[in-house]
Amino acid sequence: MKSRPRHNLMIGCAIAGALLACQVAAQDGCKLTAIGTANVAVVRDGRTLLLDDGRELRLAGIEAGDDSRAALQELVAGRPLRLQRLGPERDRYGRVVAFAFAGTAEQSVQQAMLEAGQARVSARIGDKACADALLGAERAARTAGRGFWADPNFAPLSAENLDRLQAERGRFALVEGKVLSVRESGATIYVNFGRRWTRDFTVTIRRRDQRAFTEAGVEPKKLEDRRVRVRGWIEQRGGPIIAAEAPEQIEFVD
Repeated sequence: MKSRPRHNLMIGCAIAGALLACQVAAQDGCKLTAIGTANVAVVRDGRTLLLDDGRELRLAGIEAGDDSRAALQELVAGRPLRLQRLGPERDRYGRVVAFAFAGTAEQSVQQAMLEAGQARVSARIGDKACADALLGAERAARTAGRGFWADPNFAPLSAENLDRLQAERGRFALVEGKVLSVRESGATIYVNFGRRWTRDFTVTIRRRDQRAFTEAGVEPKKLEDRRVRVRGWIEQRGGPIIAAEAPEQIEFVD
């Protein structure tokens, strides 16, 4: 994917919807905890920054690769970052994981990247209010065809396109389709998009997580006959599978 022109990113970040999304997040209780400030030494890719004190920062809540590096560079260049965490401050690799705010901006770098169509929301956010704000920003960019959403190849994959799903094995993806059935077996709930589990696309939910999904308005048993969008890493177990561990991974599109 080619980088988009500089002015496109600035337009995307400046639109009124970006500020509205921030206000909605604050009103709905997206609570972040400040963990200090930092200066950027190097932008490594679309979501990874090397800080001048030697720490590595992974931007929480988004997925973005090398193609979004220039967009991130533009947002943070010459600006100190205010860091705020939602979950643990560091991941298992010792990297700082946080939301970043450049300079005096009220909007996070993550929100700006999503508004510009230069990132996708991660599979797991950890807070419904924060997830709703990020998903809303991604949805607006996708609807408007901003950034890489202007490329049809980045549209959500069809649950019926099994060849494409298999080709995306091991990668993060968005998949859309109509749920044919919901079944339980042992400790797992299977959300089936076809009749043959050995071939067709399936989403799995652990039964122990069912209550969290239901409380978030994504009751597994009521997904049947609904058209949904699922995000996560595609695995192959018979047919292609996405393991849904958080309710924000499933959106209704009907």
